[in-house]
Amino acid sequence: MIVRDFNEIVKSEKDRVTSDAKWTSVRMLLANDNMGFSFHITFLEAGSEHTFHYKNHFESVYCMQGTGRITDLATGETHEIKPGVMYALDQHDKHTVVADEELVMACCFNPPVTGTEVHREDGSYAPAEELA
Repeated sequence: MIVRDFNEIVKSEKDRVTSDAKWTSVRMLLANDNMGFSFHITFLEAGSEHTFHYKNHFESVYCMQGTGRITDLATGETHEIKPGVMYALDQHDKHTVVADEELVMACCFNPPVTGTEVHREDGSYAPAEELA
């Protein structure tokens, strides 16, 4: 059984906390936990806009707090994000997320991230084999 405390990770396990342009992700589960997915709590700053394209990963996201919107860049379709809304990038969808208020999101990645990834210019993470 794996039991982790978000507050302890934030205080003492800085290698599990990743920050980039106006977002922070606390990685609760990573690839080396051998669960087949990674699990993160991610914070997007109010007023920020982010474009991602996870070509090598699937991601599902559940909004716990805040409001914003997600736009599928292939179709132009936009959806409201608010507490209780989940979206899944089941087609490696290139998308833009806008945080009207601070968004607090629970995220799962498959394959799991290792914790060393950084977003590439195209908004993706490198495939796991490139990080080995």
